Amino acid sequence: MLGRVMAVNFMFTGTSGTLGEFRAGTVAALFGAFTSVLVGGIGAIVIALVWMRLFPEIARIDTIDGRKD
Repeated sequence: MLGRVMAVNFMFTGTSGTLGEFRAGTVAALFGAFTSVLVGGIGAIVIALVWMRLFPEIARIDTIDGRKD
């Protein structure tokens, strides 16, 4: 089971960079490098804000294991 979970994890983490490079290259080819960087940065901030809104409990986590020292 661990091998399958690791394979799925690798599939998502390994392809996310490739998809990001494709997005950046496509936007840069169409609109220029500055716009590509701007769209990528704004997109990352928007996604972070959406996740903070959807899962507010994540922002309140102090430690990984949940213990208070």
